[in-house]
Amino acid sequence: MKKKVIIIGSAWPLRGGGIATFNERLARAFMQEGHEVIIYSFSLQYPSFLFPGKSQFGNEPRPADLHIKSVINSVNPFNWFRSGNAIRKENADLIVVRYWLPFMGPCLGTILRIVKKNHRSKIVCIADNVIPHEKRVGDTAFTRYFVKPVDAFITLSEKVLKDLTLFTRKPALATVHPLYDNFGEPISKTEARSALGIPSENPVILFFGFIRQYKGLDLLLKAMAVLKQKGNAPLLLIAGEFYENRQQYEQMIDELDIRDLLILRTDFIPDNEVRNYICAADFVIQPYKHATQSGITPLSYHFERPMLVTNVGALPAMVPHEKVGIVTAPEPEAIAHGIEQLYSLGEAHFLFHLRNEKKKYNWQLLTDSIWQLAGKN
Repeated sequence: MKKKVIIIGSAWPLRGGGIATFNERLARAFMQEGHEVIIYSFSLQYPSFLFPGKSQFGNEPRPADLHIKSVINSVNPFNWFRSGNAIRKENADLIVVRYWLPFMGPCLGTILRIVKKNHRSKIVCIADNVIPHEKRVGDTAFTRYFVKPVDAFITLSEKVLKDLTLFTRKPALATVHPLYDNFGEPISKTEARSALGIPSENPVILFFGFIRQYKGLDLLLKAMAVLKQKGNAPLLLIAGEFYENRQQYEQMIDELDIRDLLILRTDFIPDNEVRNYICAADFVIQPYKHATQSGITPLSYHFERPMLVTNVGALPAMVPHEKVGIVTAPEPEAIAHGIEQLYSLGEAHFLFHLRNEKKKYNWQLLTDSIWQLAGKN
């Protein structure tokens, strides 16, 4: 039966990174099931002084197949009431709201309280994090305010599911992060490297995504110095925008004397170039210091790139050791040894397991879980 679904969260033209991409792909999954879908996104997502990147907006063309309303202003309470009333009047059967940062708690919590007045819409939250990576005053109060009008919760890791119990006992379940399969099909390493203008014959590992302290790029740079001392360092392709002070990394690179091993592509990576970066690498490295889950893992699964992850959060559960990749401690020496293991085993060693494991990361599992939770309320 056709139903009306509203997704509240980042979408085009915002450069929300994985969140915007996820929301748009989720909209298409509901549409494939025959439902009407509207995404209510932001006209202002963050005040400029809170946004760590260069721009909140991308240059990609508007998705022709998606109905996106960019109307929510995260810092204007008058807008929250207007947006809440607009969404309330939609009388949607299901509202899926993304929650990834306590800063959004007052805005989204107010909107959802207004929506609840239609006595029709079931509200399911996909909670990326309820305890943020970078903590600020007010986080707990903002999250407590947000969770009250939500009927049920989906998390993408057991860690977030456990964290959620500190705030609510409403129905909740953890499911896997589906594949990012909307960036095209895999291409050959030769073709990808040619498109990026990087050496075709060298071993290349990849660090991909926004550069933030918790993602451990500093650990990986130190691991590269360890490998250089041993005389077996690959090239490290760093692809992603700095979301913190770049200078500290530049200084570390010079102090470690590893600049000759790096390929720096530290502007925002548009969607149409994502495939080239993943496919150009031998292996994808996620040296996180702490994490809940990572969208880089399902992205790597889609393009069938073996991974190295550290044993934090849900990452080890998503990357079976010595089958899909290597799991190490979040320490430079351990990461360096893990990279050596990847090359010792070789890409072909992981391919069967990658193709088999990726089958469980499908979007229908997520939509089925959402409908299941919506039906419990």
